[in-house]
Amino acid sequence: MSAEETAAAAPARPENPALAFVRRFVAGDLGELRVIVGLIVIWAIFQIQEDRFLSSTNLTNLVLQITAIGLVSVGVVLVLLLGEIDLSVGAVSGLCAAIMAVLTVKEGWSPYVAIAAAILAGTAIGLFQGFVFTRFGVPSFVVTLAGLLAWQGAHLEVLGSTGTINVTDSVITGLTSTFYEGATGWVIALVAFGAYAAGVLLGRRQRVKAGLPVRNIGSVVLRLALAGAAVIAATAVLTDDRGVPLALLILVGFVAFFQYVTTRTRFGRHIFAVGGNAEAARRAGIPVTRVRVVVFAIASSMAAIGGIMAASRLLAVNQSSGGGDFLLLAIAGPVIAGTSLFGGRGSVLTALLGALVIGSISNGMDLLALESSVKFMVTGAVLLAAVVIDAIARRERQAEGRV
Repeated sequence: MSAEETAAAAPARPENPALAFVRRFVAGDLGELRVIVGLIVIWAIFQIQEDRFLSSTNLTNLVLQITAIGLVSVGVVLVLLLGEIDLSVGAVSGLCAAIMAVLTVKEGWSPYVAIAAAILAGTAIGLFQGFVFTRFGVPSFVVTLAGLLAWQGAHLEVLGSTGTINVTDSVITGLTSTFYEGATGWVIALVAFGAYAAGVLLGRRQRVKAGLPVRNIGSVVLRLALAGAAVIAATAVLTDDRGVPLALLILVGFVAFFQYVTTRTRFGRHIFAVGGNAEAARRAGIPVTRVRVVVFAIASSMAAIGGIMAASRLLAVNQSSGGGDFLLLAIAGPVIAGTSLFGGRGSVLTALLGALVIGSISNGMDLLALESSVKFMVTGAVLLAAVVIDAIARRERQAEGRV
């Protein structure tokens, strides 16, 4: 037997656990851990520079600040999983918020009906853009770039000559000004954690019953323990200030719902399949066109919801609503947290983690009174670093034959 055949026949040596961990970390298999480590570093840096950063008041403000961005990012994640991009979400959020404000303030509509109308307007916009993208084969980048311009114009038209509309309805403002204090906040937190733990354990049981590989029970217990510690710490901080914000519950609720959709439903599997290889998905009988149109409709609907939450927090809608760095932050957050720009890889959880990272950076720089020019450059640098890491991770997975 030749030396080459002897080497090939020899059993492979088990990889060093430390090296295996590093390899998985680089390849993006431990994306959530990477984000958490980065978040700890960011918080430590800002706390050293400004001791108010980790105060309960500032952390509560941080939660309120990231809600709108996080909600828009949920829809952005779904689009990124397809390997596409939606550049219109910022403009759509501003337009839909303006529609809601005009209907409640100028037309006297019920706030509930006005909110529903604004969300339906976002859905209609998403359906239209998805139809143009799939029917005529125009790249999503071009379609949504045109939408960015068109919906900004529609936004200005809806606002009219007033330019700014103050939102005073208690139902709308209550979305971001309602807090659950004391025992109520703790009960909500414990119920939320209980639902999460039940979902994790039920999912593991279903995978065992189906004969699929599962994590060992020790790993599951550790995961639940860390999640429980995070919930207790967050609740303690929030109740030390004003209480658990309704806005946070709305954000976490949407993240949890779409996390379930993408990981536990056929539609979610179709999204990953189309993002991984659209032609293979089509040959497998997946309705690629329908999946894409629905995802773009969801993205614009979430943009509308994010715009409504932004209007609730700022108590007004004006010509700059949904503008500035809103679009950048909505897209940068999930990418920084690990959702791939190449499609087929990511998690809705990155919408929450990414909003937390990007919001922490923005909040910390505001506390340090840094100029806007510095904030834009730092955010751009962080986004570029995240994209480079994503490209390196993709190349690593290709080298291992996993892509």
